[in-house]
Amino acid sequence: MTSKERVLKTFQHKEPDMVPRWCGSSPEFWQKAKKFTGLSSDEDLNRRFGDDFRRVYSVFKGPEEELHEGATWRSPFGVERTGLGYGQPTSHPLAKAASLKDIETYTWPSSHWIDVSTIQTQTDLHKDEYAILGGEWSPFWHDAIDLIGHEDLYYLMYDNPAAAEALFEHITDYYYEGTKKSFETTGKDIDIFFIGNDLGGQTGPLIGVDGFRQFVLPSLKRLIDLGHTHDKQVMMHCCGGFRQLIPDLIDAGLDGLHALQPDCAGMEPEGLKRDFGKDIVLNGAVDSHNILITGPSPEFVYAETAKILHTMKPGGGYICSASHDYILEETPVENVLAMFDAVKEFGLYS
Repeated sequence: MTSKERVLKTFQHKEPDMVPRWCGSSPEFWQKAKKFTGLSSDEDLNRRFGDDFRRVYSVFKGPEEELHEGATWRSPFGVERTGLGYGQPTSHPLAKAASLKDIETYTWPSSHWIDVSTIQTQTDLHKDEYAILGGEWSPFWHDAIDLIGHEDLYYLMYDNPAAAEALFEHITDYYYEGTKKSFETTGKDIDIFFIGNDLGGQTGPLIGVDGFRQFVLPSLKRLIDLGHTHDKQVMMHCCGGFRQLIPDLIDAGLDGLHALQPDCAGMEPEGLKRDFGKDIVLNGAVDSHNILITGPSPEFVYAETAKILHTMKPGGGYICSASHDYILEETPVENVLAMFDAVKEFGLYS
């Protein structure tokens, strides 16, 4: 069975030959892992880990503007950031927005800035063997926080819900139109529309169920429906504890949840499998901190992964991966290898 066949059967909630494996990584860990294994190419390392997925990307071709001093990156929405990786916002351009007019008159990015011309070439490398992830990442929740400020976004939802709804709609328009362009042209061989919005914290959701339904779910539903219109599975990355939101995500048609964190409130693997495993693909659950980073030995990681597989694999609908997709540099490579090697023994279906 090819990786593509294995993954697509998992999304049908049927048992393939073995549990699929997913490896997301920080660049720093990836370079360390290549040095540790002696492998020189990214593809060779992907194969060593047994990753069943490959991802394709568009290219941002928006206006080039000089960054302000101290900034290292600018989002398509004009938010400058500084620090490690994408860093943290240096300011919130819509911090003083209090009315619908403030939202409507903001200079919103054009989806024409999303260049999808290379996606078919990227996809052709792997489309017959691996499950292909694509579409725009679409982190509209994070973009809204960056534009307004986290606390002020909650105030806007309460004080002027029409303005908050318009904010999410404008942000989502950019990702929706860019992804639509991809799916209608160069992205026809993409299998899974992969999006990301972190809606949970360590102790529960960052927004209540009512607020989620009013402000966030409409954008998610637009993106999910777009994927389904083009015959894609739709999977969302979401960190933290957000168990209370999962029924609505299922009702909206979401096909998969990625990077489940078992150490967050309500995210115990047994409960997720029992209550939601027949309705949505569950991806993650190997604790990045308490198993992969601080686990005392590869043997410990191997045994703990076996326990998770015993819980999660029956009936299909499970993908084995770390609970944080961005495997960090401080993670021992031998522990990650042990996690994925355990799938080869304990992830097999009879």
